[in-house]
Amino acid sequence: MPAQSKAQQRAAGAALSAKRGETKVGDLQGASKEMYDSMSEDELEDYASTDLDGLPDHVEDDD
Repeated sequence: MPAQSKAQQRAAGAALSAKRGETKVGDLQGASKEMYDSMSEDELEDYASTDLDGLPDHVEDDD
């Protein structure tokens, strides 16, 4: 499943970097920390590899 916004794609990239040990988990905040805890490396890679062309900066929650 691809990311739905640029913010989601960037958060997934940060979480993926931490999963791979390239950055510190303690440096994560907000959505990237939640993604790190709840998603697999494969799922994060799908989100992080989404092409940014045409994506909105943010998507409003429907909750």
